[in-house]
Amino acid sequence: MTGTQRVRRVVVSIAVWWLLLALVLWLLGKMLDQPASAAQCAASSAFLVALGEAGDWARRRRRTKKES
Repeated sequence: MTGTQRVRRVVVSIAVWWLLLALVLWLLGKMLDQPASAAQCAASSAFLVALGEAGDWARRRRRTKKES
C-alpha cells in the first residue's frame, strides 16, 4: 500500500466514525428529550474521535516498543 492510499484510508475511516458518532449523539439527544443542534453533536463527536485516535496511536506505539 502506498503512502497516499494509506492516508486516504485513514481519512475516510476517521470521517465515517465522526459522522456516525455525530448521528448517534443527535439521535440520543432526541430520544432523551435533550436535543442538541447538529453542529454541537458534530463538535462533540470530533472531540471523541480525536481522543480515540490518540489512544489508538499510543497503544500501537507502546506495542511496537515492547516488541523491539
